[in-house]
Amino acid sequence: MDPYERPGEEAVEAAYRIAFERFATMGVDADAAIERALQVPVSLHCWQADDVAGLETRSGAVDGGGILATGNYPGRARDGDEMRQDFEQVLALLPGTQRLNLHAFYAETGSKTVDRDAIEPAHFARWIEWSRQQGIALDFNPTYFAHPKANDGFTLSHADRGVRDFWIQHGIASRRIAQQMAASQGAPCMNNHWVPDGAKDSPADRWSPRARLAESYDRIFDASHGIDTALCVDAVESKLFGIGSEDYVVGSLEFYASYALSRGIVQCLDLGHFHPTESVADKLSALLAFQKTLLLHTSRPIRWDSDHVVLFTDEVRNLFLEVRRGDAFDRVYVALDFFDASINRIMAYVIGTRATRKGILAALLDPTERLQALEREGRLGEKLALMEEQRCMPIGAVWDMLCLRADVPPGAAWIPAALDYEKNVLVQRSC
Repeated sequence: MDPYERPGEEAVEAAYRIAFERFATMGVDADAAIERALQVPVSLHCWQADDVAGLETRSGAVDGGGILATGNYPGRARDGDEMRQDFEQVLALLPGTQRLNLHAFYAETGSKTVDRDAIEPAHFARWIEWSRQQGIALDFNPTYFAHPKANDGFTLSHADRGVRDFWIQHGIASRRIAQQMAASQGAPCMNNHWVPDGAKDSPADRWSPRARLAESYDRIFDASHGIDTALCVDAVESKLFGIGSEDYVVGSLEFYASYALSRGIVQCLDLGHFHPTESVADKLSALLAFQKTLLLHTSRPIRWDSDHVVLFTDEVRNLFLEVRRGDAFDRVYVALDFFDASINRIMAYVIGTRATRKGILAALLDPTERLQALEREGRLGEKLALMEEQRCMPIGAVWDMLCLRADVPPGAAWIPAALDYEKNVLVQRSC
């Protein structure tokens, strides 16, 4: 039997009826869970399509700047048109509400060289028009890496005032672009700031770079720039360590948690930006006790922040389970952040995005109210027993029904479409 064969609708519906009844015994309405899971927006990251290469027309040697995609699988998108073509194939295989997350160095400036401190909304006009045609919203990111002025590992916290000023102007320009995207789509644009700033080994001064980073962000977010914060929603993203910043990262969790709270900026938590023994899920109730919203990046670290394709792991499940148990889906933004150049990039997108939405669905199928009631009543054994039974509940049957209702292939039935696209489109790029 072909594992990629699309299951018949009758088979999916029959399995779902059984699953629906099972979840009902736990006090969960699976129909309502499907409906809500389809509504939660997930912002796809553009940089998986081209291995974080960007579309800039620029001269000058560039070091990694804390970013590295490994592998040489055929079919990497080479320009904006090929990227958009790939995204259309990806979107056709995904259930639910999607967005697209662009980095600033995906500006399309033609043959003209435009440095990052001078980019404008016009350089993203083709992306804005394409997103309108696709019926999806855009998010944005300044690109503080892969540039000659980032080669020594410092940008907004750089000791050189001229380098800092360049990146500050880039941050301001990015906010204007995000504001225009939001105005064009009639919905806010999340604008996420991550910098690679840090030291490989034992800095003698950990204080000054953090003071400079705070000062630089204050200049970027200054109200005098006239940015409408209802349109451009800024976020700042922390990291524990990375390539070239193994010992010291200027923008640590403590730095950004304090900065975001004190400045009214959204904080971003990336699943890959913490020590493997840390629970990112556990941080949600602590941070959302004080902050209005959070940006969540699903990723998958393996021993370090290697940004592997997201899978339906315990970390992903627990992250969204905690969102559910705090009734906080309206207080979080969800986005993806991974890049793998060693496998079919269409498959990477579909696997990672489906896994993220599976995590959302699994959380919405949790009998939270019953479990919390048992806990309040001190019936802790019953609570733990039901938590354990929940892990074996037929989530797969509900997922297949979610896909059926979204008119995308359930199960593994999406794989032949990705393979056909590779044969007819991706491989041809290498010819």
